[in-house]
Amino acid sequence: MIDWNKVDTVLLDMDGTLLDLNFDNHFWKEFVPLKFAEKQGLSIEAAKRQLEPRFKSMEGKLEWYCLDYWSEVLTLDIAGLKAEISGLIAILPHVTEFLEKAHQSPKKVYLVTNAHRGSLGLKMEKTCLQPFFDGIISSHDLGYPKEHADFWRLLQQRVSFEKQATLLIDDSLEVLNSAKQFGIAHLISVSRPDTQQPKKEITAYPAIEDFRELMAGL
Repeated sequence: MIDWNKVDTVLLDMDGTLLDLNFDNHFWKEFVPLKFAEKQGLSIEAAKRQLEPRFKSMEGKLEWYCLDYWSEVLTLDIAGLKAEISGLIAILPHVTEFLEKAHQSPKKVYLVTNAHRGSLGLKMEKTCLQPFFDGIISSHDLGYPKEHADFWRLLQQRVSFEKQATLLIDDSLEVLNSAKQFGIAHLISVSRPDTQQPKKEITAYPAIEDFRELMAGL
């Protein structure tokens, strides 16, 4: 699936790639509506009807990933609520073995995420993955989400990578499309970002179900 001799830099997404997306899906689809319903005196169904279009309208924008933004507009402590259910944060299968091998190789390995620093800090604390990376970049540091072309331009200025020798692994097709347009040569998707959901059929990019599929030759 990947010729490791042609890759010098590995860019890895966090949620749905290294970490089980079940945490985020449960948080935004169930836990936030529950807390919003309690605060507003609504049924959970009514809360979901109010929240879903608001969430949908922000997808792909930096605000969608910003805990401060949602804390303000929903008058909820979003970072605090994430900490409440942080026991659900989990590493996807065989990620740690892959990161160990990548870290021991001469390749540069970067975590490149849309996650807000508040969420990122909580997840690194829970998973202890931080030492495996040469750097951790949040889209909030650069002012653009990964779906935006300017994110990749600014990222390249910050960490200096050759497009033709770079691999991005991400569960978001929109992000992979953006990276492809920028010129990143090696792109891989994740077909099972949420362990509680069925495997997705992905045809636009090579896709892995878990990281064992990439470890040969690394």
